[in-house]
Amino acid sequence: MAGHSHSKNIAARKGKQDAVRAKHFSKLSRYIIIAARAGGGDPIMNLKLRYAIDKARAVSMPRDNIERAIKRGTGELEGIVMEELVYEGFGPGGTAVICDILTDNRNRTNGEVRKLFERAGGNMGGPGSVSYLFDRRGVFVIPAASTTEDALMNIVLEAGGEDLRHEDENLVVTCEVTAFNAIQAALEAAGIKPESAEMEQVPKSWMEVDVEIGRKVVKLIDILDDYEDVQTVFCNANITPEMMEE
Repeated sequence: MAGHSHSKNIAARKGKQDAVRAKHFSKLSRYIIIAARAGGGDPIMNLKLRYAIDKARAVSMPRDNIERAIKRGTGELEGIVMEELVYEGFGPGGTAVICDILTDNRNRTNGEVRKLFERAGGNMGGPGSVSYLFDRRGVFVIPAASTTEDALMNIVLEAGGEDLRHEDENLVVTCEVTAFNAIQAALEAAGIKPESAEMEQVPKSWMEVDVEIGRKVVKLIDILDDYEDVQTVFCNANITPEMMEE
């Protein structure tokens, strides 16, 4: 019986891992579709698409899936029409939450995301309810071991960078949205590969919360992030490692 139970546990764990993997592939496919639709299907000319493809390859997404997503984005293959949306809301303790959404059914997604907020002790707000607390910025995370701060400063300032700071073992560059492509191209020309390069909602100021509220916020973020139509979740709560613990 012990062996049988162990096998069932392994099978259940693998099933969960496979489900998570499939959901992650689905999100990446949508990201590729949007990138290809906005800038064309050539990753040499479309840096956003190239980055999306790199992210997909990093998690061993099958080549056929990537190519199919590109063709859907460019219209070579028929597929669902994806819509980009931004949802805003409030988390536990009055924290501010913003979700980047990609959906083929606005009404369905609206209702389901609203339920997710409520399930975790938050509530969804209307447009503009919390967005004024954030700035939309390009954010590049670069391993500090790959370059010097002075060299990176020269590269990103010329390309329109706004800020450069140390964060743990990384150098973090922020910029206006309009400078994102120029900085991405400048980093590539210099042979510097970012660990991540994203458009993010950066809080204008961080909200301090206690451990109990912080853990509730983490739970809300996890629940939202697990939903297929949610691409990214941003929050202004200052989350500490202690709050991330189960």
